[in-house]
Amino acid sequence: MRGCLVVWLLIVLGGCSSLESQVGSHMAGDFSTAVLNEDDPALVRDAAPAYLLMMDALLVHHDQVSLWLAAANLNSAYAAAFVDDPARKLLMTEKALNYAVRAACGQDKNLCTVRQMPADDLTKRLRVMDQSQLPLLMTLGSVWAGWIQARSSDWNAVADLPKVQVLMERIIAVDSGYDEGEAHLYLGGIETLLPAALGGRQVEGEAHLRQAFALSHGHDLMAWVVLARQVARARYDRPMHDSLLKQVLAADPHAPGWTLKNYLAQQQARELLKSADDYF
Repeated sequence: MRGCLVVWLLIVLGGCSSLESQVGSHMAGDFSTAVLNEDDPALVRDAAPAYLLMMDALLVHHDQVSLWLAAANLNSAYAAAFVDDPARKLLMTEKALNYAVRAACGQDKNLCTVRQMPADDLTKRLRVMDQSQLPLLMTLGSVWAGWIQARSSDWNAVADLPKVQVLMERIIAVDSGYDEGEAHLYLGGIETLLPAALGGRQVEGEAHLRQAFALSHGHDLMAWVVLARQVARARYDRPMHDSLLKQVLAADPHAPGWTLKNYLAQQQARELLKSADDYF
């Protein structure tokens, strides 16, 4: 982080706006890669806020889609993984979603009003989206999901879930294996959010979660955590629940692009196993 701050000072003092934008864009990608490969969540928790402030400063003068996307992803991920205070989580996820929408608007003017757009209209608009626009759709969908999760008791927010769903469905329609199957993880989570008796589609959701795990070549441990929490628990299937979580804890969390996610998945797996006796 000290090195990042030194680079930042050199950029600002240099006064070259195009260089600043280029370095900022590269730094965003490099930082994201470093974060995803970090096996010390506490280090990420402590270091990331300074970088988030740098991203905010860059966005004041640079209207660049890649920077808006990077800032949206990082704010959303940080809020989900490390922010416990509900009020702060609301602020960070709102900021992240605003950034994601700004990126969407910058890439396609028809998406400037995506937050107000009915899901059916969004579905129609997404039909023209191709492979080149999948990074935008993934960021918008995942950040929106985080925004909803932070407001899970607000039915007006939960009503936006169909929009996240159609975004992920479009990604899968264009490229089912995009981002190692991450869209399947989100669809699996959405489909299994409710038990079957209340409208959830447990069978379809389980298929998506298993596909997410397969497309990640077995690296996406969060797929097994969601499967245990939202499918095995809904079925009151203790053997399935414990088996999945023990697999998560026994797995090596280190994998390029997955390490931090897997450490967090293992933390959740421990918590679920700890509470299993009370649940079942």
